[in-house]
Amino acid sequence: MKISAFLRKAIQTAWQRKGLVSTLLLPLSLPMMAAAALKHRRYQRQPELAHHSLFPVVVVGNIYVGGTGKTPVVIALVQALQERGWRPGVISRGYGVKVGEQARSGRGNLAASEFGDEPALIARTTQAPISVHPSRVLALKRLHKKYPDVNVVIADDGLQHLALGRDLEIVVQDGRGTGNGRLLPAGPLREPASRLQSVDYLITNLSDGQTEAAPIATLAHQLSMRLAPARLTQLTTGESLDWPAWLAQHGKEPISAVAAIGQPERFFSMLTAAGLVLEKTIALPDHDAYEHSPFTALSSPFILITAKDAVKCERFNDPRLWVVHAAALFSDPEWLDHIEQLLRVIADKKAAVARSTHQALNSVL
Repeated sequence: MKISAFLRKAIQTAWQRKGLVSTLLLPLSLPMMAAAALKHRRYQRQPELAHHSLFPVVVVGNIYVGGTGKTPVVIALVQALQERGWRPGVISRGYGVKVGEQARSGRGNLAASEFGDEPALIARTTQAPISVHPSRVLALKRLHKKYPDVNVVIADDGLQHLALGRDLEIVVQDGRGTGNGRLLPAGPLREPASRLQSVDYLITNLSDGQTEAAPIATLAHQLSMRLAPARLTQLTTGESLDWPAWLAQHGKEPISAVAAIGQPERFFSMLTAAGLVLEKTIALPDHDAYEHSPFTALSSPFILITAKDAVKCERFNDPRLWVVHAAALFSDPEWLDHIEQLLRVIADKKAAVARSTHQALNSVL
């Protein structure tokens, strides 16, 4: 664990500047750069290659490899649309899960071993239907087949999956921005930083102490996001307390925290910023399967874990585990209203095209 954590930190440090290591790796980035350019050019010249839904599709993704905070944005977007009368569904890759040839769909309390960490968390939190497959097009078709009442689709990740037609693109980055601006492996980017010039929204996920990011040259609507603990649930009993109440009751006790997410330190810093003194922290690799309990090494009477990890930790039956449900706080709280207004326009246009196509077919027949 210590070696992998050390390597992750060394890689992230190298990716923040155009130093010797990055420069030596630069030739290896050229094939990826060429492939990305060719892929975009192909879909620009042949837009019919992309599969388009009859309903609006919003992609929430990133260009920086690893965790930047997409899942809280997806959850916030789904819940906001539900509150405004929409019936959203979610599609995702299902990272770390062998789905097979057919896409897998469901809703409610889904198993992370069958759907993946993030999809299981999204489904459990929002109760929205979800479909997973490496091919987002297959996931989309399955979603529409099994849940025909869905009238807007949110793609969790998939920014680079151009076979999926999309109407809006939201990119989530964190305080690292675009790093050294280079593509993998010389840098942290999946696509050139210039990709940000063509997205609709750019959200920067900031940790405690980080200042607002300077706007970049893009027409995208730019805003920032911070996560704060809102509610805690004891994993074994389901007892739930809001953050102030939990802090008042248990905040003075020895407390540890465990996280298996892209940036575990972000979780730990959120807790300390909210008033906790952590006795010990354990950072596990992102998407860790929790094959063995990491909690036996901790003596604290209270152990805080992320909602993403909770879907894999119930089987340990450890009464010390409390799940932290974080709320996303946006610098522009009206951005979700703007999204909803855009989706109304997009939905009306798609409906008009569908009616026109249907009438044309009837006239031919």
